[in-house]
Amino acid sequence: MKNIAVFCGSSSGNDSKIISEAYALGKTFAKRNIALVYGAAKIGIMGEVAKGVLENKGNAIGVIPEFLKTKEIVNENLTHLIVTNSMHDRKVVIYEKSDGFIIIPGGFGTMDEFFEITTWGQLGLHTKPIGILNTNGYYNALIEQSKTMVKNGFLKQENLDAVLVSDSIDDLLEKMNNFTPLPAPKWLNKEGL
Repeated sequence: MKNIAVFCGSSSGNDSKIISEAYALGKTFAKRNIALVYGAAKIGIMGEVAKGVLENKGNAIGVIPEFLKTKEIVNENLTHLIVTNSMHDRKVVIYEKSDGFIIIPGGFGTMDEFFEITTWGQLGLHTKPIGILNTNGYYNALIEQSKTMVKNGFLKQENLDAVLVSDSIDDLLEKMNNFTPLPAPKWLNKEGL
């Protein structure tokens, strides 16, 4: 994987371990020659990941819609900045530029991006690996809710298993590098979408 998208919070939260792990993820990307693709912010957890990349001489590609492009938000030290017309266009560009996706702690926006990209994978619209970096058990409740969806027949176990989970950066990247995508659903005709 040459480029990995990271979905995460534009707030810093209140857990210092999450903040330091975000920086460590960026640093790991730089050391492994993986370019970061993300929402272009210099603030919050997003900013920490980018800082980890850039301070270690890595590449960071930021994608931001025009209406959010302000000095207070945009990281001006990015390797490349792409400005889009809308939030939807931003998601499409991030998807197109990325070979895989990782979520780290965030709020509603992070959940929106995670659920959309996992749904696209479930529908066979992409075969890229999706990982959850579960720092300090942040996503334990999400993982449990996903198991409840399987138990109640709203999610297939194979689709849940396709989402890779680890609390270790190196282990998660290893799982993503060895990811085998599910076959496209037989009932889906991609040309018809």
